Amino acid sequence: MSDLHLGQHISRQFNEELEDVRSKVLHMGGIVEEQLANALRVLVNDESELARIVIDADAIVNSLEVEIDEECTRIVARRQPAATDLRLVMTVSKTINELERIGDEAKRVAKMSRKDMDGVLQDDVRVELAHMGELVREMLRQVLDAFARTDVDTAVLVVKADAKVDKRYKKIIKQLIDRMRDEPDAVPAVMKIMWAVRSLERLGDRCQNIAEHIIYMVLGTDIRHIKLDDVLAEIEAQSELE
Repeated sequence: MSDLHLGQHISRQFNEELEDVRSKVLHMGGIVEEQLANALRVLVNDESELARIVIDADAIVNSLEVEIDEECTRIVARRQPAATDLRLVMTVSKTINELERIGDEAKRVAKMSRKDMDGVLQDDVRVELAHMGELVREMLRQVLDAFARTDVDTAVLVVKADAKVDKRYKKIIKQLIDRMRDEPDAVPAVMKIMWAVRSLERLGDRCQNIAEHIIYMVLGTDIRHIKLDDVLAEIEAQSELE
């Protein structure tokens, strides 16, 4: 085989390896999406029978994280990828870590919601939780879509959306604090609800982290400690150069 054909063969293999890794990340993301959807149904609709499904899926997610991470390590060791491909591999490694933690938070929500909040979750809080949960689900859906299409614009939408989740979180926490003040006997159960709400808030943070990794993958710019307006200006400047 000539050097040219050998180089093309190696390049094709490398591209196939990268595509395989991307596909596995999206498969893992789909499982985590389902975990979150089921956990929210347990929390908001009292569908406690789904809690076991959420918990059992955790082992699958953990196994995928290990499998994909090992594949990333092999790619780096064997291929020594150039800058753009290396950023992809790094983003994959960081993204699967965030997805695994999202799965952990979903499991935590499902486990806490099974028995502990019976008769305590009032309708006003339940409505707010449903809204907050839907915001987080949309963030996760969008960030996986952004990863699949390497779409910076969608990733930016996810970064922006985290502020809405934080606002809803603060509102629910205030409602729960008022409840504990008015009904001291309800404090233990309400505290469990607060932990579930805190998990949902963390889920939003995890989605934001993945969005930031995607922006880094595409643009080569680390935006973690940059104000959002400055990030948008940076993205606009990058677009003008292309």
